[in-house]
Amino acid sequence: MSFTAAARELGITQSAVSQQVRLLESHLGRPLFHRLPRGLRLTEAGDALLPLLGDAFARIAEGTAEIFGDIDRVRLLVRATTSFAALWLVPRLGRFRARHPEIEFRLTSSIWPADYPDPAVDLEIRYGTGRWSGLRADRLTWDELFPVCSPDWARGAQKLEKPEDLARCTLLHAFGFRDGWPEWLAKAGLTDKVDGASGLEFDLGLAALDLAERGVGVALGRTCYAAERIAAGRLIVPFDIRLPTDEAFYLVSAEGRTPTADATAFRDWLLEEAADARRAR
Repeated sequence: MSFTAAARELGITQSAVSQQVRLLESHLGRPLFHRLPRGLRLTEAGDALLPLLGDAFARIAEGTAEIFGDIDRVRLLVRATTSFAALWLVPRLGRFRARHPEIEFRLTSSIWPADYPDPAVDLEIRYGTGRWSGLRADRLTWDELFPVCSPDWARGAQKLEKPEDLARCTLLHAFGFRDGWPEWLAKAGLTDKVDGASGLEFDLGLAALDLAERGVGVALGRTCYAAERIAAGRLIVPFDIRLPTDEAFYLVSAEGRTPTADATAFRDWLLEEAADARRAR
């Protein structure tokens, strides 16, 4: 009884659902729904048609399954923020595929967290304190923040030999996180020496790290984002000062919703990966 909920379940826009319903009603010559301020209500014609359509679709599904087998296996759908998906999750997904080749998997990403629980999404990875009403949250990361830059940048004209040298550098910011350059500079005792608000800002941590790697400036690295690039030598950590973060990335699911076997397998695997990453720090 909601075009918006129907659109979310089908993976299309609300306006597309509304347009299709209007076309159907035009074809039939009768309205099927009463449009109310809050939701929809079936008309007499819609109420009479619903069980007939439900029976017809059920018979089609049963006949198709009998002839062709189970061709409509539901994919496991996981949603994550774009940077976390690209920098932490995707590099590990090969191991999940090797362990569970039978699981059909779909990953969708967004810059900002969307409404959850979403009937179409099995699991979501989001950033915060881990306290969300109606959600189970399993912690995935234990991060610290620290400056990172390219090796050539540190050895070049900038010569990052001491934290005070950041005053002549371009700072790269990823907004959306509570902790950032001002907090790190305060811990380093540099609040009065380096302008923590200066530099370039991005809504993706991925963009800040890419520009740091290209020698544009110095980004504030996050353990889960920067570890792989540091290990590969594409980024370096010029100073030893690290700022622990109170917030983290969590795997969340709706309380009260029975998880599918595929969702349970993914959660078990992901928590193992998170534990391994924490031990490797």
